[in-house]
Amino acid sequence: MLIHGVGVCRLNPNPDHTYRIYQDSPMTTTATPVLLTRRSAPTHPAIPDLDRLNDRFESAHPVEIIRWAVSMFGDSLCLTTSFQDTLLVDLAVSVDPEVEVVFLDTGFHFAETLDVLRRAQARYSLHLRVERPDPDAADVWASGQEACCKARKVDLLDCALAGKVAWLSGLRRDDSGARASAPIVEVDRRGLIKVNPMAAWPADDADTYVRDHDVIRNPLFADGYTSVGCWPCTERPAPGADPRSGRWAGSTRTECGLHL
Repeated sequence: MLIHGVGVCRLNPNPDHTYRIYQDSPMTTTATPVLLTRRSAPTHPAIPDLDRLNDRFESAHPVEIIRWAVSMFGDSLCLTTSFQDTLLVDLAVSVDPEVEVVFLDTGFHFAETLDVLRRAQARYSLHLRVERPDPDAADVWASGQEACCKARKVDLLDCALAGKVAWLSGLRRDDSGARASAPIVEVDRRGLIKVNPMAAWPADDADTYVRDHDVIRNPLFADGYTSVGCWPCTERPAPGADPRSGRWAGSTRTECGLHL
């Protein structure tokens, strides 16, 4: 499987830090890295008032919202996905088949999740970019979940979004109570435009789309999992529990930090 690039995130307090990206190489590549320089945070174009924009999109289909984002931000837009399923990917490539798709390879994904990625690449010929943690860094798993999520997810996303103006997220209000008031369009902590096109999409409508479009879903959902993250922290939730309660089993965490 060929992908657009594999980046190895090397964070540095200097905003002009460098990181590695492997061009046109398979996921198991040993290709020679090309060293790129991270650009300073971009200045996004003027956008309509966020309140008015969110009112406009509250009842809009996700495709309409994605179409707006693509027309507004063009190549400065990317999509992030954990490949729990390919719902956001399917919606986005129907608008722009060349949209950049970013996957954060934490090194702890279930084999089933990586299989969803491979199947998605085979179906959609994705413009795919994979970000991985710095292999030279000490393994932070033993330091606890917060440190691990930061090094293997949050820092990777910071690398992936370097030079971007906006990004598409699969966040949904019905994911959990903590996300119940998520806006459709917002400004994230980096000053980038974060677009959550599925935030207000009714679950029944989304389920119908999944069936009608044969959206690829992680087979772990058929095995009792209701939310899929990294295998060391993810368990099947107790019957009737919050669907995301199995993501950080044995802790009070509800978010890894990507959407904070």
